[in-house]
Amino acid sequence: MQPSSRTLAPILVLFPTLKPPHRTLLFHQICVLILTFLAYASFHASRKPQSIVKSVLGPNVQSNLTESRSSLTQVSLDSNATDSGWEPFDGPRGTHRLGELDLAFLASYAVGMYFAGHIGDRMDLRLFLVFGMMGSGLLTIVFGLGYWFDVHLLGYFIGVQIVCGLFQSIGWPCVVAVVGNWFGKAKRGLIMGVWNSHTSIGNIIGSVVASGMLEYGWGWSFVLPGILVILIGVLIFLCLAVAPEDLGFESPGKEFEMNVGVADIETSEKLESEEAGLLHTNNVKDVESSDAIGFLAAWRLPGVAPFAFCLFFSKLVAYTFLYWLPFYIRHTAVAGVHLSHKTAGILSTIFDIGGVLGGILAGFVSDKIEARAVTSIGFLFLSMPALVLYRAYGSISMLANVSLMFVSGMLVNGPYSLITTAVAADLGTQSTVRGNSRALATVTAIIDGTGSVGAALGPLLAGYISTRGWNSVFFMLIISILFAAVFLIRLARTEIKEKLSERKWFTYGIVAQ
Repeated sequence: MQPSSRTLAPILVLFPTLKPPHRTLLFHQICVLILTFLAYASFHASRKPQSIVKSVLGPNVQSNLTESRSSLTQVSLDSNATDSGWEPFDGPRGTHRLGELDLAFLASYAVGMYFAGHIGDRMDLRLFLVFGMMGSGLLTIVFGLGYWFDVHLLGYFIGVQIVCGLFQSIGWPCVVAVVGNWFGKAKRGLIMGVWNSHTSIGNIIGSVVASGMLEYGWGWSFVLPGILVILIGVLIFLCLAVAPEDLGFESPGKEFEMNVGVADIETSEKLESEEAGLLHTNNVKDVESSDAIGFLAAWRLPGVAPFAFCLFFSKLVAYTFLYWLPFYIRHTAVAGVHLSHKTAGILSTIFDIGGVLGGILAGFVSDKIEARAVTSIGFLFLSMPALVLYRAYGSISMLANVSLMFVSGMLVNGPYSLITTAVAADLGTQSTVRGNSRALATVTAIIDGTGSVGAALGPLLAGYISTRGWNSVFFMLIISILFAAVFLIRLARTEIKEKLSERKWFTYGIVAQ
């Protein structure tokens, strides 16, 4: 159904040859994937500068570099000579202030996420997405202007971050809802695993740009990503088609419509077997396809709460790395050498490169075994020893640091990517809501909004705990991963029983006959 308030993108109006029958459904699906990929990659690129400039704004590195005479050591000495921090983040409690800055952004992001999904179900997703992108870009630029205006008021930076977080919260429910409109369940995990690499790609772009601009002043590290978000927002306004029905195509999720016949219902139930053990439809009322689902009703949908709380702890870990990894690398000697701000920022992208592979791998595996919870738990349990090894041996050499950081990024981001994309889309289009595509943004917002509360808590805790030593920070992260896995144990057990009873895993060769 196309809401009366939804309009076609100007490019599609000006060039009728872009509509069917001149262009196929596949053509428009690819366009939607590319456009939403660029949109959310730009969102993440504009978030990354805050982590890159931490080592510039915060307390200086206190280290003894006299033992090494290498060129890298000289770079570090030159960097330290110019490090003076930025008030109010340069004092003994500087890391606390930086953690509070993260909290301001991520807390408002989490709160805004719940409302953004609810609003997104009731208005034109294209215009709502563009509104969020324009606001995010402008607020990112405003933060960077603090450099040239010599602003040292903590309230200024926190206020900008709070408003920016609200605008940023609009992005995720919108892009997931749009992609969910265009793609059915088949291969959804793999498709969204590839598509969700926009998070890591955006982080990489933001890290490289922000790190490269540090030598010209940290303000540029915010201004350029802010401009990027605005430019991509213009592209989205001109080109994005929200749903296939807008162009005359049938929805790929047609099997979930309420008015299907008996035979179609049986087909729908067969297609839903992937979530048979995960999504119990008992005691949940059907929702009219013409009405947006209520907030509390969405919470009661089967599987939403466990995955939401799992994501709480998964995002706590992922966002701690997102906001503190460059700072950690800068303040931890690698082979006895403390790296420069620029080198530490660029090196941190290895974690995101691993995250790209992790998201794709998690999506592929979950599609293959048809078990989202089992896949997520597998990645979570493997990530715990990976973090232990990274903390214990990552400082031995550059090769060890890069290798262990890559593996940690792959395992940490795998379940995070899977839950925020394929799982959220599955839960928002399950048979319980009977084709109500307007439930998708609300369910997505609930899952990612709950995860964002954890994302807000993680960097704040890291800022305070890091003063006691980085071993304490890594211990917090490992405990959080354990809790994330605990929330999925019951769902994973149900999935395993279901697949064994259907002997599906025998077919895939997962279990020997």
